[in-house]
Amino acid sequence: MITIKPFSALRPTNALVDKCAALPYDVMSSSEAREMVKGNPYSFLRIDRAEINLDPSVDIYSEEVYNTARDILKKFEDDGVYINDGEKKYYFYRQIMGEQSQTGIVGCASIDDYLENRIKKHEFTRADKEVDRIKHVDTCSAQTGPIFLAYKESETLDSIIVEQTKKAPLYDFVAEDGVRHTVWTTDSSEIDAKIESAFASLDALYIADGHHRCASAVKVGVKRRSENPNYTGKEEFNYFLSVIFPSSTLKILDYNRLLKDLNGYTPSELLDVLQKNVGTVTEYKGGGQYRPEGKHIVGIYLDKKWYKLEFYKELCQGEKAVERLDCAILQNNVLSAILGIGDPRTDKRIDFAGGIRGLEYLEERCEKDCKMAISMYPTSLNDLMSVADDGDVMPPKSTWFEPKLRSGLLIHKI
Repeated sequence: MITIKPFSALRPTNALVDKCAALPYDVMSSSEAREMVKGNPYSFLRIDRAEINLDPSVDIYSEEVYNTARDILKKFEDDGVYINDGEKKYYFYRQIMGEQSQTGIVGCASIDDYLENRIKKHEFTRADKEVDRIKHVDTCSAQTGPIFLAYKESETLDSIIVEQTKKAPLYDFVAEDGVRHTVWTTDSSEIDAKIESAFASLDALYIADGHHRCASAVKVGVKRRSENPNYTGKEEFNYFLSVIFPSSTLKILDYNRLLKDLNGYTPSELLDVLQKNVGTVTEYKGGGQYRPEGKHIVGIYLDKKWYKLEFYKELCQGEKAVERLDCAILQNNVLSAILGIGDPRTDKRIDFAGGIRGLEYLEERCEKDCKMAISMYPTSLNDLMSVADDGDVMPPKSTWFEPKLRSGLLIHKI
């Protein structure tokens, strides 16, 4: 049984929504964020990355930064930049990027569902990254960035989404990157009850993106429970802001690898070792970059040429879902065994590039600071959910979701 509750959103006025809504705080550096907000006093990055309002010499994890975030959020509310709906309801959030369209239900998920693994994870989180968002959420008393969740299947929820998004929207705008964002809200307690009941009939939800934001929101909730021993479970800190999408509508992009060196091999030696131990290597002569056309195939860009590497079948027959992932096969048999990269989370010899950058970016990097690039076939949603169902975690940088959920559209105060 999954609990998803309606909530009273703090949200921008219609006149300022396109200026307020911002990309998630963790997809850009602090210096990039400073550039992005120039000329825009309303950008939510001024709250999500509050250090950009201060001198660059200020430590981005200092108390001053979190207090600044809290103060700006309050000022936005006091000045009428943000308004509070007052009434608890669900929202619907659609994103359109090119041919990709996805619509999810916005509500608040239970921290108990997370703690008891009904909201399933597929990644490890890092304590240092959690601490930052824990301080941010706790100081602001608000969850500012939604968690990206998915459900396997629900005809009831699917039909509610279709019907409720036929109405006039609350917001409808195109962001600076060309992604269209549209938001609707429920307008009856009957629909709210149907949504809550439909989620209650599900056994699980899956984190698609936002593991650190999710873990941080949950830990703030647990902290506040300890500070309020007589809590009832109905307090807002028991829930965290989420957008829950039908998994059938989501698309994962490739997450590609860049290697700073060849671990002592020459290009020809490395190709020979791959052919001997990993899979069939053939030079790609189709023109342009090589994009893998299916599972268990990767592209290799080496010495200004593209190659197709098709893994030997015996490497692809692991008993568990996680062992059959291309990124796991690559990590175990190439990155670790041949190139000596044991922990890709910490090894400075490897870098990663989300598929949104394109394969041309891989070539550009190999002209600058890398020796080899590896283009991947995207992980599927079914693979993600199978790994999560097994209680396993994927190798780092296994999935890249686009478009990204905008922060600052709907805020959950706790």
